[in-house]
Amino acid sequence: MSPYSKDYPYHFQRPVFLAINESCMIELNIVDETSKLKAVILGTAQSSGPIPTIDEAYDPKSIEHIKAGTYPKEADMVKEMEGFAQVFHKYGVDVYRPEVLKDCNQIFARDIAFVIEDKMFHANILPDREREFVAIHNVLDKIDPKKIVRPPEEAHIEGGDVMPWNDHIFIGTYSGADYASYITARTNREAVEFIRGMFPHKTVKSFELRKSNTDPKENALHLDCCFQPVGKDKAILHKNGFLVEEEYQYLVDFFGSENIFEIDKEEMYQMFSNVFSISPEVVVSEKSFTRLNNWLRDQGFTVEEISYAEIAKQEGLLRCSTMPLIRA
Repeated sequence: MSPYSKDYPYHFQRPVFLAINESCMIELNIVDETSKLKAVILGTAQSSGPIPTIDEAYDPKSIEHIKAGTYPKEADMVKEMEGFAQVFHKYGVDVYRPEVLKDCNQIFARDIAFVIEDKMFHANILPDREREFVAIHNVLDKIDPKKIVRPPEEAHIEGGDVMPWNDHIFIGTYSGADYASYITARTNREAVEFIRGMFPHKTVKSFELRKSNTDPKENALHLDCCFQPVGKDKAILHKNGFLVEEEYQYLVDFFGSENIFEIDKEEMYQMFSNVFSISPEVVVSEKSFTRLNNWLRDQGFTVEEISYAEIAKQEGLLRCSTMPLIRA
């Protein structure tokens, strides 16, 4: 169902064909993960709703904190996200925020859409999250409608699994016969083939990810939970997140073992690989990631440390809560 259809409440309807004001258009441009950021959507924790029930949770880490009574409070998450916004403003980045929907978790903007080159892909996500996409209408209204692409219904995909990297596109997937039994399996083989067809001039490389509905330390919810490039030639990597060792080794060989920061299971659980690059020289990271942050500084990066540990309790961190629109 299209988010613009009559089946959506009137409040969320947006016109498909708009009178385009060329002077205020957003010219999408994303070809990698680290070039200088010009514009980004940052999610919001405002009005994120009551603590979900276990049945309503989308991932094992959230379930863990629901059971323990440590699920994050809205006020704490709002404070963390505003700290992230301040870093963007420090570096002159244009920051867009979603329309706040009542009692709706809109933190993870990366889930609902992603940009490759000059196209925005409307992710096929969990059906009850569709209205999150409509809530970014302040951005959608500034994009040429022909540049907004919806994959076919059978292609399940979320932005956390998609990483443009110059002439490559890395995609996390799960293609087991039990795909439907995993709430944590978000991107399927049909989506990989769809992206491959959209970008025949690029090498689209997929990676089978380890999935668990119950153990967050054995679950790579998205590719960015076990891998992320930083700078121009380095990467953060967690071997156990990959089901196929040869696919893990592909990334080691691609970046070079000397350029890899390997994280362990506990660090993966804390979301060490889910940092965010503002430029090839500047990385935003959680302040408690001491070992990673020290390594980044040793490699010559400027590390902007912020508090984001409460948001991490929902098995997402800095990259998950952003959706870059323009990198120079």
